Amino acid sequence: MPARHGPRTRPWWSRSAEWCNVPVNSPPPDAERPPDAERPPDAERPPDTERPPGSGRSPAPARAPRAEGAPVGRRLVLGMLGLGVAGVAAAPALQRAVESGLGALAAEDPTGLTGLLPNGGGFRYYSVASSVPRRGPEDYRLTVDGLVDRPATYTLDRLAGLPQTRTVRDVQCVTGWRVPATPFEGVRLSELLDAAGVRPGAKAVRFTCFDGTYSESLTLSQARRPDVLVATRMKDAPLSHAHGGPVRLYVAPMYFYKSAKWLSGITVTDAVRPGYWEELGYDVDAWVGRSNGRDDAPTV
Repeated sequence: MPARHGPRTRPWWSRSAEWCNVPVNSPPPDAERPPDAERPPDAERPPDTERPPGSGRSPAPARAPRAEGAPVGRRLVLGMLGLGVAGVAAAPALQRAVESGLGALAAEDPTGLTGLLPNGGGFRYYSVASSVPRRGPEDYRLTVDGLVDRPATYTLDRLAGLPQTRTVRDVQCVTGWRVPATPFEGVRLSELLDAAGVRPGAKAVRFTCFDGTYSESLTLSQARRPDVLVATRMKDAPLSHAHGGPVRLYVAPMYFYKSAKWLSGITVTDAVRPGYWEELGYDVDAWVGRSNGRDDAPTV
């Protein structure tokens, strides 16, 4: 059975998918149709040309026959096809612009309401901190410590110099949305653990983030899976700040809250310590389709 910690209360945003289906201020039938008593005389009467004989007024002249539409020319058809091709070509750039704009808005949104807005890429932006600082090549650091023989600190350049693994899987959020076939690329977490030399008695790994708030955890056997990455790229581009860059955890077979954004610390421990959302009732062992009361299709 998956481990559960804390009360089974779900955060407010977990119901966002349900809110999207609730009509807001839907008018009742005929709400905007004034009653007949309030209509001015002849307000809805058809024009004289449609009155029957004997109505007391002379009929209007007969209408001219409707002209046939001009045939659609070859140039017009080719022009429309050209516009369609241009739209398809521009779609990726437009999607990136939407993602960038929503990501920037989410970074400054203390309410978290931007998490209710899907963007062109299918992702929603969640953060549990009121703001998140930005890190780049000059100031980003990732530490590996705890029950290890060789603690280490990694820069972006050092991570880039290690063997890279690319994984393409669906991303499944516990709130219900799913993004298919999303590429992630980075260093296998097991590579960093092996380099650090995990000590006997170690049972779990804890992850902390430079937003100062978020945390996550995995058992040691989960952390050593080949599809668990310290990711620096997503969708074949460097991880953006909005998507947890420059470095995030990626746990392919689990719900996306396990893939901690803005990763800054990896600590080997002697027991699993529940992460941020798990303290609020979400499952620690968050396998897609086998936890949190959901039956989504697995992402592996």
